[in-house]
Amino acid sequence: MSAPKTLYDKIVDEHRILSFDESGGAGERLLLYIDRTVLNEYTSPQAFSGLRAAGRAVWRPAASLGVVDHVNSTNPDRAAGELDDGARRQIEYLGENGRDFGIEIFDLFDPRQGIEHVVMPELGLVLPGMVIAAGDSHSTTYGAFGVVGFGIGTTDIEHLLATQTLVYRRLKTMRITIDGTLAPGVTAKDLIMDVIRKIGADGATGHAVEFAGQAIDALGVEARMTICNMAVECGARVALMAPDDKVVDYISGCPRAPSTEMLALARTDWRALRSDLGARFDKEIKLEAGDVPPMVSWGTSPDQSLAITGAVPDPAELPAERRADAIRAMAYMDLAPRTLLQDITIDRAFIGSCTNARLTDLRDAAQILKGRKVAPGVRAMISPGSSGVRRAAEAEGIDRIFIDAGFEWRRSGCSLCLAMNDDSLAPGERCASSTNRNFEGRQGIGGRTHLMSPAMVAAAAVTGRLADVRVLAAEDIS
Repeated sequence: MSAPKTLYDKIVDEHRILSFDESGGAGERLLLYIDRTVLNEYTSPQAFSGLRAAGRAVWRPAASLGVVDHVNSTNPDRAAGELDDGARRQIEYLGENGRDFGIEIFDLFDPRQGIEHVVMPELGLVLPGMVIAAGDSHSTTYGAFGVVGFGIGTTDIEHLLATQTLVYRRLKTMRITIDGTLAPGVTAKDLIMDVIRKIGADGATGHAVEFAGQAIDALGVEARMTICNMAVECGARVALMAPDDKVVDYISGCPRAPSTEMLALARTDWRALRSDLGARFDKEIKLEAGDVPPMVSWGTSPDQSLAITGAVPDPAELPAERRADAIRAMAYMDLAPRTLLQDITIDRAFIGSCTNARLTDLRDAAQILKGRKVAPGVRAMISPGSSGVRRAAEAEGIDRIFIDAGFEWRRSGCSLCLAMNDDSLAPGERCASSTNRNFEGRQGIGGRTHLMSPAMVAAAAVTGRLADVRVLAAEDIS
């Protein structure tokens, strides 16, 4: 009888073509078959240029999809959107590569355009048991479907396109079990930020992380995507959750999902996609969901986060190995020790990104915004995760709630998640953001980013400062 296996090892073993060594465990170097990839205009150009120079074709064009998402303007008035020559050329080159190599491309005028990690699942292209590799580190998002998803570099993209394989090194495994129930006002974003705060920005380095437990099982599929998406911020190369009936039901409503008959057959097989009882993980962590508060970041790394009811820490009271980073972060963020987080005023509010711009995220924020107005002096923007999400929100009237509150209702794209387009912060501007990274300059040179859930961004937008969403929700109830 074979030894019990983790979900990660099961999927890797199913896709292993050959091993370059016989170690079999973590560190094993192998040739791995890749089921699908998604390409964007920013990380793919050099890969296609390499294929052209070598005279190679794409081995399996139907296994690839190209989307424009990183450098495009999200201004609803396309004529007003600023697109420099470099960005324009990147977008044009992606289109050329699609035509020349037979790959489907969603350009800016395609009704299915959007952020790659939102578009792929909503089409039904992410199926349990797959391996998906793409030129973006947040490809871990797909783990919410029981998929081994990971980011790769340009050279690997070229190799993948030419061969549908990658040379891969097996990871160590970690299981994070989260039991209990999330308190009212607490979301999946708060949960993963709390995990990162507790284990550190390097706490899962070199590991494939499986999330399990009552709290994970209770989450909807889109909330699970948020957790897997941000797991990379604590060093995880892969994030996984065992697929369940919620996942199959989600896929069944997607335009490119397998047929009803095929899904019925697959449902039984997919139920077996879970770690075996007694499977050994290299590291185990157990957490309690009921202890998690609404979270915000105060520094320049996602692990520099606290409960919204807290205060900026005093570096002198931190462990010695964290003091230098804290001092630098406070200087960049222009914050003093012991400043109450709810006393920090903002200039900008942004809801978007591959982490938190799906329809359920927009609904959460709209509940807080309904009947309220953005505070004077705050510029608030929302960029739905895909054109499909945008249309669905408009069909529900969510767009009117945002617009009436004073938010700019933008088109889809990575937008203000990163300073790679015209949606960026000015030096010194402070932003409440639903994105995944708060590094120095991430949203613009000198820009200061506070990470939080979409509902928390909405609360910050209407109060003009970092705010506890539970207070506003209680006002609505009363």
